[in-house]
Amino acid sequence: MKEEQPIDNIINQQSIINSTQHSELSTFNYKKTIIRLENIFKVYGIGETEVRALSDVNLTIEEGEYCSIMGPSGSGKSTAMNIIGCLDRPSSGHYYLDSLDVAQMPDSELAHIRNKKLGFVFQQFHLLQQLSALENVMLPMVYAGIPNSERKDRATEALIKVGLEKRLLNKPNQLSGGQQQRVAIARAIVNRPVLLLADEPTGALDSRTTQEVLDIFTELNNTGITVVMVTHEPEVARQTRRIVWFRDGEVVHSNLTPADLKQVAAMQ
Repeated sequence: MKEEQPIDNIINQQSIINSTQHSELSTFNYKKTIIRLENIFKVYGIGETEVRALSDVNLTIEEGEYCSIMGPSGSGKSTAMNIIGCLDRPSSGHYYLDSLDVAQMPDSELAHIRNKKLGFVFQQFHLLQQLSALENVMLPMVYAGIPNSERKDRATEALIKVGLEKRLLNKPNQLSGGQQQRVAIARAIVNRPVLLLADEPTGALDSRTTQEVLDIFTELNNTGITVVMVTHEPEVARQTRRIVWFRDGEVVHSNLTPADLKQVAAMQ
């Protein structure tokens, strides 16, 4: 009788196959590395109160990928996302964003990097209630120094991309939750970032609206935008093309496919 392989062996073997296939595809489809984390540690507190949120994390994400980050509560996925988004710094290690080592940059430079290279979408929409959808989307361009003559056209273009061409002048309280999240996505892409980061972007939405938002992410990714999303929802992660799994502050699976996800989740 043939001995069954442990599930870890099966997953690891499949990950090697996926990694090889991914490497072969990268030669043709991906232009450059957008994210490279090297030996990243994040420690809070000192001595007996020390908490290691991230431990020797190594991760590479290339241009054009659509990647989700998953893991149980306290696994380090949100800490990793904050570092990737230049909202926090690692205690040690290197983080290369679009070839720039940003790990120890001063706050002023990090703010510039965030505005120029990153777009953010959160669970909460963070829209200014007194401004229209168009005005909310124009706001990041003010901080980026985009000429006033370009702002309206670029904001309109971004809102058209997310299907809100008929809602340009509506204020947030005149929009549904899904429409408000679309405005937030338009705001995130209006400065034409190299990387779109989404932290639980569907957490406050119903299932129908969730699918509408995920369809927008897929469409944006199909145009070449690199998308990285933190989610705890397997049905959301399955719609991305690559899944990274965190546990106890470490990356335990870096190149899962949606098909692998059910097996990995069952092991947790």
